Amino acid sequence: MDRALIWLSLVGFFLASVTSEPKTKQQNVDIYSFHINSTVTSRYAITVITSRVANSLDESQEVHFQVKIPKNAFISKFRMTIEGKTYDGIVKQKEEAQQQYSQAVSRGQSAGLVSSVGRTLEEFKTSVTVAALSKVTFELTYEELLKRRLGKYELLINAQPTQPVADFKIDVHIHENRGISFLEVKGGLSTNELASAVTTTRSGPESWVKFYPTPEQQKKCEGCGENGLNGDLIIIYDVERSKSEGEVRTSQGYFVHYFAPTDVQRIPKNVVFVIDRSGSMHGRKIEQTRLAMLRILGDLSEDDYFGIITFDSKVDTWNRELLKATQSNVEDAKKFVREITDRGSTDINAAVLEGVEMINRHPREGSASILILLTDGDPTAGETNPTRIQNNIREAIGKKFPLYCLGFGFDVDFDFLEKMALENEGVARRIYEDSDADIQLQGFYEEVATPLLTNVQMKYTGAENVTQTDFSHYYNGSEIVVAGQLTDNNLETFSTEVIAISKKENVKYIDTIATQGRSTGVLSGFENFIERLWAYLTVKQLLGKEQLLKGEKKKAAKKEVLDLSLKYNFVTPLTSMVVTKPQGEETQVAHKPKERGTTQRRGHIQLAGTASISGGITARGGFPSRGRIVNTYQAAPPPPPPPPPPVGGADFAQGFPSRGFPSRGRIVNTYQAAPDYDYHDYSVFSSSDHHVGQVNGPIFLPTFLPTHPPPTNTAPEASPVRFLIQAQDQSEPLCYDIPASQRLRLLQDPSSDFSMNGELIESGGTGFSQITIHYKTDHMTLSTSGIIFSDGQNAVKFLWNQEPTTHETDSVSLILRNKEMDVSMGNTRVVILLREQDGNSFLWPAVRQRPSTTTLPGLFGKPPVAYTAVTLSHPPKLKIQDQEVQVSKSTATDYSIHSAPRVGCWLVPFQVAMQGELSDFTVSNL
Repeated sequence: MDRALIWLSLVGFFLASVTSEPKTKQQNVDIYSFHINSTVTSRYAITVITSRVANSLDESQEVHFQVKIPKNAFISKFRMTIEGKTYDGIVKQKEEAQQQYSQAVSRGQSAGLVSSVGRTLEEFKTSVTVAALSKVTFELTYEELLKRRLGKYELLINAQPTQPVADFKIDVHIHENRGISFLEVKGGLSTNELASAVTTTRSGPESWVKFYPTPEQQKKCEGCGENGLNGDLIIIYDVERSKSEGEVRTSQGYFVHYFAPTDVQRIPKNVVFVIDRSGSMHGRKIEQTRLAMLRILGDLSEDDYFGIITFDSKVDTWNRELLKATQSNVEDAKKFVREITDRGSTDINAAVLEGVEMINRHPREGSASILILLTDGDPTAGETNPTRIQNNIREAIGKKFPLYCLGFGFDVDFDFLEKMALENEGVARRIYEDSDADIQLQGFYEEVATPLLTNVQMKYTGAENVTQTDFSHYYNGSEIVVAGQLTDNNLETFSTEVIAISKKENVKYIDTIATQGRSTGVLSGFENFIERLWAYLTVKQLLGKEQLLKGEKKKAAKKEVLDLSLKYNFVTPLTSMVVTKPQGEETQVAHKPKERGTTQRRGHIQLAGTASISGGITARGGFPSRGRIVNTYQAAPPPPPPPPPPVGGADFAQGFPSRGFPSRGRIVNTYQAAPDYDYHDYSVFSSSDHHVGQVNGPIFLPTFLPTHPPPTNTAPEASPVRFLIQAQDQSEPLCYDIPASQRLRLLQDPSSDFSMNGELIESGGTGFSQITIHYKTDHMTLSTSGIIFSDGQNAVKFLWNQEPTTHETDSVSLILRNKEMDVSMGNTRVVILLREQDGNSFLWPAVRQRPSTTTLPGLFGKPPVAYTAVTLSHPPKLKIQDQEVQVSKSTATDYSIHSAPRVGCWLVPFQVAMQGELSDFTVSNL
């Protein structure tokens, strides 16, 4: 029997929280049973979601399965059972899955995926056509190791079946050999009318939580309604810790060691807070940062020493030395914090190095040092090259203490922060722009506020393939977990030893090893859970470590991740799941929901099998006002070589014409109805090269070209575009206007053959419609539709909304992420940002690094302008280049910063700001 294919991919993005919108109930579809069964054995949770659905129509229809799972989990099994036949998912290497998927798409078959949503959840969704009056059973299994934070573990279960279900059950079974010290149930599904549906039972080392709401109860909870349940059930617990040593369990040749001693004195800490106060922190972010810092300062212990650094393009300190957290010092620091205001750009390098130096100047025996960075943007001042910043900080810290990086919002380069933290034995955490951001900041601090041990070394004899064994700090309320294999499965030669430094002395722990007989508490069917826990932990740690490696070591780490993912059926960033299902399915286009409050992203590659969607709306023409068009590419047999299409022709007006794309494949336009909240798309058409498609020979992409006629030198009906130019040693920049529709020289470095030109939007008022970059034989064209990079022989295409992508050659580095293209060519680095205003997209360039030459040709080649205010002048005047110039106070939007703050500026004539005529900066072609 012919089968269609679903290709499922899991990606570990950290996205901001959304309030789940109730999903629409499917008509004539009866979810008659919905069970979630979660078994937790020694912190390792295996959860199975089973949904049984009946088609009550006398004709076939599509039935959807859509559930949310914890972001930290790996999917390990998915199956559908239809009319007695079972269709299992098979995890494969991403490239192999892509090839199989592409073959299916070329036959007009189907697609689906796993996606991410919210701070803690990912969404799995698929569908299948079910015959008249028939049934389908969906079953999804995922696995995770629960992490101890602030003295407790949390198991999160989300339920949103889209309708009240007659047979709805959540069963949680927890087994901990040491016993369970406390257990409570929280979350929206345990409050108000649903509280009576929750029952808990405890007996020795085991606990059970049951949640069996009636169909009527399922309509009455907070956030619930006619569509039934919509919320989370959170089971919170901890284990008995009557002994100071850890817990070691063994089973079937594997071991896991949990280490969380409790009889240890806290170590006084030296903590330095490095706080971004750049212009992008304007508004609620800086207010919440101040509020969180005031609370954190109030929580310092008197034997702690602390320092505060604030930075934009300039670095300031509350005090150049660490001071003891006495009441008077804390109150003085609070006054400093209350006066933090946003301004300027972002010099992360200088600020963090100042924090390192502050700690290094204050060595204190018997203490633990911690450096905490909070920023919301990219480095835009001082040293701006991320690699050099990481190298500078790594060399300065020298593994003496951890660096924790907090990224505020989604404008920040989180990959940069994460790598910098990992290189310095810390972690990176995203702080979501929400009403509780100050609570998030304070919550993170509480996790590291009480160090108990430093330089923790976990040593094992008679073991191999052991996970991470060295840890810089152990904090109160946390837990160190190490797993590995027993050499020759021999318990007689296996022993453990933990060496660490406490407040006053070196300490040693030797933990008792649970024998095979003491491990008989493992639940039936989960006898190999320690082996799976080891595989899970190894994959997680290798995925982080792989970011820091290069060359052969990097390849070896990726290969180990891939081999383990395939062996244990884990869906990870290096694997995908291919699911077979009956033929004849409607094509699906998968979305990655996005947090509220951010701009919808466009231009992402998506797969579709037809040019229409249900309801008869065709892909071309006649679109309703609510929705958007997605241009999609499908692999197909190579057609005859096409002639270049005319720009602006009939096909062009309707999107990519099939003859205008590279010769292999075809383009289909699909219309997508817009939901009530913004989406962040994640394409099912993603291979290991992250959507970077390489095409040999010339390619023709009409939508990457401007759609308007050649510009003229004046556009009387269009508002001008306002630019900012930084002032030397002055807080307020200058600003000037340029008429719309100009073709401008933006930056040129004759010594390296680098040049960047741009064309302003014809309608004016915003930014650029197209930007071109030339470097030696390389050429790059960027428009609001997409990007093409050519090295003179091969071309690579990008779309703005594809997943983060890196493309490198000998002297060129391209990084695409978060609607920005980071371009490094030679000794010049520019970032092109895709912006949106009033529904219109435009580009804006930001020069992050350029040759040290004082002045270069182009708008962005000028150094900061020196000016002084002419006193007692009305109207106001500035003295620039020995010339007094009448100016006016105005504002401009700084599009070079992700948050695009509105800043005050002195509006001056173009000729004064740039010391030249506009014609000196225009070009005839790009």
